[in-house]
Amino acid sequence: MSAIAVRGIRKSFGDVEVLRGVDLEVAPGSVFALLGSNGAGKTTLVRILATLLRPDAGEASVAGFDVGTQAAEVRGAISLTGQFAAVDDMLTGRENLVLVARLRHLPDAGAVADELLQRFDLAEAGGRRASTYSGGMRRRLDIAMSLIGNPPVIFLDEPTTGLDPQARLEVWQTVKALADGGTTVLLTTQYLDEAEHLADRIAILHDGRIIANGTLVELKRLLPPAKVEYVEKQPSLEDVFLAILEKEAA
Repeated sequence: MSAIAVRGIRKSFGDVEVLRGVDLEVAPGSVFALLGSNGAGKTTLVRILATLLRPDAGEASVAGFDVGTQAAEVRGAISLTGQFAAVDDMLTGRENLVLVARLRHLPDAGAVADELLQRFDLAEAGGRRASTYSGGMRRRLDIAMSLIGNPPVIFLDEPTTGLDPQARLEVWQTVKALADGGTTVLLTTQYLDEAEHLADRIAILHDGRIIANGTLVELKRLLPPAKVEYVEKQPSLEDVFLAILEKEAA
């Protein structure tokens, strides 16, 4: 059974048709990247799958539950992390986690928070207010909050928007760890390198339709054979940036 299955999903806002018959399937325990430019319809699709929007046509299921007729069951099986961290800056990292655990009515909320702080390498910062966290730390805390209750499916909508290169790598490591632990991740992004590094499968959403869907190897086969030329590889600015940070930390 697919962790996520979408068939013929359509959605319009007024005269603007945002989704024009989207089909896709996501295997359990995989990272599926939905790639597209701003306005392609990525967030609209995620909101439909998270039961925050109703489609005009089509059907979809998440974790085996129909998003239209079993919305409560879908919500119990998922977590959604949006483009901006849903972290309370006035609370410490641990307090943010404890709050969410209590809202989910979990026993021993403190133990749940402490386990996640360790898991996401935030134990030393757990007693500090979230307002003092770096961008990467805030995003890791946000993802940790979304995992309380162990949802089998997590939606990450543009999770690295606005982050610096080092923070992006921290989030990438977190996403890989989620998939290694059996969590199904649907990742929306407009960054090509992000999809290339993280995804088991990649779908390209353009103008409301999936125009390509496959593994990275399969998608590369759609291009003509590359012309081989031998050139000296120059480091990118990101390579330089990260190397300088590593040297400074040594």
